[in-house]
Amino acid sequence: MRKSIGAMRKELVLLFRGDFLNPIIEFCISNLGSGGYEALQVLEEDPNLDIVEYGCLDHCDLCAESLYALVNGEVVTGETPELLVKAIYQYIEENPMF
Repeated sequence: MRKSIGAMRKELVLLFRGDFLNPIIEFCISNLGSGGYEALQVLEEDPNLDIVEYGCLDHCDLCAESLYALVNGEVVTGETPELLVKAIYQYIEENPMF
């Protein structure tokens, strides 16, 4: 059975979880160009987050409609960069890694 990229990412996040890992926030480069870059800049200031940029995260419909990021492999959205940042921190708080 062939797995999607998202499923493989989630497995990697789960596999490598440990006290030394931070939450992984993944951004699509196209979504960054649509306003997500402001959220990325804010999140990069937090040393307790690992930020990754990809050419594509295979969520093209979502990417065209709203700002989003993958947080530990799960989709988190926001209507504005500020709301995206807030939603990301809320997701992390409600879904601790440890």
